[in-house]
Amino acid sequence: MSAASLRARYLGDAVATASPQQVLVMLYDRLTLDLERAQLAVAEGNRARANEELQHAQAIVLELLSSLQVDLWEGGPRLAALYNWLLNELVQANLKFDTNRIASCRAVVEPLRDAWRQAAASLAGVPS
Repeated sequence: MSAASLRARYLGDAVATASPQQVLVMLYDRLTLDLERAQLAVAEGNRARANEELQHAQAIVLELLSSLQVDLWEGGPRLAALYNWLLNELVQANLKFDTNRIASCRAVVEPLRDAWRQAAASLAGVPS
């Protein structure tokens, strides 16, 4: 097996055996990475790479939005609105090649990622 196929298999196994909370943290981690990479690509003038990263970020936000059960808790509608805002910002950042919009998304996503990571750790009984 090649290194790439071994890595893909490992990642697939990691996701398949992860708790829902861990999967959520993995999605936020990757979303953060996509935004970092997109911002770097824009700074370097690499429109194709920025497009790829921003489209992947949009796919993650769409997954987060589609899996959100809005009616199960009072914060659900606000989180759904935030995801919709993120989607709009990501599309606009891609269309306008706008690092400021990407930075705005990162300013929202990174604290959310940290909060979900802390919540997942506390549910697992692991000190954060």
